[in-house]
Amino acid sequence: MKKTIALRAALTAAALLVTGCTAERPAAPATTPAPPTSSAPRPTAGTGAPGAPAAAAYRKWGLKPFAAPPAPPAVKPVVRRPGEPVPVISEIPTEDKIVFITIDDGAEKDPGFVTMMRDLKVPFTMFLTDAAVRADYGYFSPLVAQGHGVANHTLTHPNLRTLSPEAQRREICGQQERLKERYGTTPRLFRPPYGNWNEATRTAAGACGVDAIVLWRESMQIRNMQYQRGDRKLHPGDIVLAHFRGPSELKGRTMTEMTATMLRRIQEQGFTVARLEDYV
Repeated sequence: MKKTIALRAALTAAALLVTGCTAERPAAPATTPAPPTSSAPRPTAGTGAPGAPAAAAYRKWGLKPFAAPPAPPAVKPVVRRPGEPVPVISEIPTEDKIVFITIDDGAEKDPGFVTMMRDLKVPFTMFLTDAAVRADYGYFSPLVAQGHGVANHTLTHPNLRTLSPEAQRREICGQQERLKERYGTTPRLFRPPYGNWNEATRTAAGACGVDAIVLWRESMQIRNMQYQRGDRKLHPGDIVLAHFRGPSELKGRTMTEMTATMLRRIQEQGFTVARLEDYV
């Protein structure tokens, strides 16, 4: 009990950070979903893409359809080369006006968000923390079945820089195994909580089979983006951070409202959304 209370308190405190995460919800009976099959669709934004949603689906959410992203490159621009450290990236090298959406933690489990992503088919990558998702592993199964990426965000969401190399390895490798068990595939991508990492993190990630450590250039807040660059603009290939958050963290707004606002901000700057796993 004390361990559970401490974990919830730690996650709640983290939510106060700009790049932090929401608190874990009370536990509910966990379900064990069947692993996704190879026939799962790959979501692609835009009406010109295969399987793209009708404009009516976008209108349902108060949005306009995205332009279709370009075809993925024949050779991925970010590759982990044998014998080299795991690459650490905040953006993808490209001249195309595309960005990549990543959503962290998994504390908020809004059914409306699953419906929204089914309708819009906008690709994103989930960086999941076991302490947040274990209250309901089954919530994320439809998102996996829709083709969205599953990536590693540690077992318990610690500041990895405060941990020993072995403790970092347990956090990363443990979540690799947990996500493979629950969703049928071993993640290739990893994001350190709060963006905090050191060389021990890279070594541990590489030992656990990670191909890239993924940071970000922009983070979606309640109504607007927070930018790292002084020009306060998206750039081609930027990785955008958001979180699975609900009304208690979003001042009464829902996950779907926050997501719709994020998508509008991307469109307003003339960008569309591509699938991160196609480039890394």
